[in-house]
Amino acid sequence: QVQLAESGGGLVQAGGSLTLSCAASGRTDFMYRMGWFRQAPGKEREFVARILWNSGNDNYADFVKGRFTISRDKRKNEVYLQMNSLKPEDTAVYYCTSQHAVVGSWDYWGQGTQVTVSS
Repeated sequence: QVQLAESGGGLVQAGGSLTLSCAASGRTDFMYRMGWFRQAPGKEREFVARILWNSGNDNYADFVKGRFTISRDKRKNEVYLQMNSLKPEDTAVYYCTSQHAVVGSWDYWGQGTQVTVSS
């Protein structure tokens, strides 16, 4: 089992920045990739960004490209989401997720952290 704990959410004005963190614990001996999803009220959960654990190769949803950056610290088993130029439409609960095999999909999810962007 792997536990994921997000932190860093909060209230910020439009145009501001926040950095989310996610710490993985438990059986983290093999990590294939980690990522961030978000879910706004009344909407489905959507992909935001992901990073391959070994190579650091990253990928983003179009609506955050150029504004958000995902990174990881392999030694600490942590992944981060630096969010700049935040917009009210970025308001959502942000979830951290991890995958531990090359084949398959996301295995574990955190509890989520609320990000609210005021206009």
